[in-house]
Amino acid sequence: MPVPRTRHLWAMAAAVVLTVTAPATTASASAADAAALREVLFVANNWDGTADVIKSSGDLAKIGRINVIPDKDARMAAINADPIKWIYFMAIRNSVGEGHDQFADDMYSTPDGKSVVVSRPSFADVVSIDLATGSINWRFPVSGYRADHMAVSPDGTRVAVSASTANTVHVLNIDTGKQLGSFATGDKPHENIFTKDGKYIWNMGIGDVNTDSDAPWLDWTKGDRHITVVDATTYKQVKTIDMRDKLNAIGLTDYSDAVRPAVFSPDESKLYFQVSFFNGFFEYDVATDKITRTKTLPKNPATSDDRTTMVNDSRHHGISMSPDGSKLCVAGTMDDYATVVNRTTLQEGPLVPASKPYWATVSGDGKSCVVSESGADQVTAIDFATGQKTVSVPVGDHPQRVRLGHVAAAWTSPSS
Repeated sequence: MPVPRTRHLWAMAAAVVLTVTAPATTASASAADAAALREVLFVANNWDGTADVIKSSGDLAKIGRINVIPDKDARMAAINADPIKWIYFMAIRNSVGEGHDQFADDMYSTPDGKSVVVSRPSFADVVSIDLATGSINWRFPVSGYRADHMAVSPDGTRVAVSASTANTVHVLNIDTGKQLGSFATGDKPHENIFTKDGKYIWNMGIGDVNTDSDAPWLDWTKGDRHITVVDATTYKQVKTIDMRDKLNAIGLTDYSDAVRPAVFSPDESKLYFQVSFFNGFFEYDVATDKITRTKTLPKNPATSDDRTTMVNDSRHHGISMSPDGSKLCVAGTMDDYATVVNRTTLQEGPLVPASKPYWATVSGDGKSCVVSESGADQVTAIDFATGQKTVSVPVGDHPQRVRLGHVAAAWTSPSS
């Protein structure tokens, strides 16, 4: 039976209204969700198993604190019941932990600001902590006996974590903890970086950094160190990059090829990276597969050149870049300073005194470099424009990774 003309016109009008208003409703909901969140910096206090939550910009004032080892008794019971786990737990404490347990290495919040995901080296796992209650949502034991650096995908849905004793990176669903894939790496996987389009993951294998075979002629004992690049959908290897050949090509045969923290330029054409034992960094051109520039930064006269005195082989450990790509910020770990470097000229700015700075990131407003001073239990902001320190705030015991994230707008520390 034919539809009456009047009814047909009303049906068309209703369809047009629905088509026009549905996206607007969705956009409004998204805007409301964003307004309900507060951008913060999470500071992982590695030795005491806490995370401080501070303002992401300005005075970096403290907002709250999270206990990231609420299950410590249960974890210790499991470790004490397994001789192999106990041996590795003690080995971490007495080597890379410098006599301390490593409870909070890296962390990222979920896009909805309801949870934070933490890698816990001494417990060889990754956990999701409910930010409202402080309870554990899920736990993922990594392969082997130690968890390390992480990276989150640009859309915030996946987190990659290095399982350093298993030469493996696990990629997990950030909401459920379910493994989506994994891939093999060089020895002792460390830093992970997602490309900004989310298509690739770069992993840096740093080898054995807790041995005293640090002389250049013993470099071969440190293991197979290379960058592994994988497809972030299939987790299949795309290529590997061995910096040994690149360093040899520019005459730096005595330099370590253990790539430590690294950062891409905004267009991802250049990678800036640090290596073990070196007070400086390198510029690597992705397209030509060559090291294009070397920057040696000043030595602290009070710092010994004895490689065995450099904690976990990391003379300088921490590098970030201003959002416009014009400045680099470097944490001079063993030299006890941080400095902003002009990316065009590679000229460093003032050497800002800092006690064993172990990481460098960017403030929420993009105006400052934020470094963790693991030797002073504080984080410090340095203005990218002037290179001068603006503020320092106290945090927990041995801060390392500092990451931007989100919490609910009215969030306060969990009562637990």
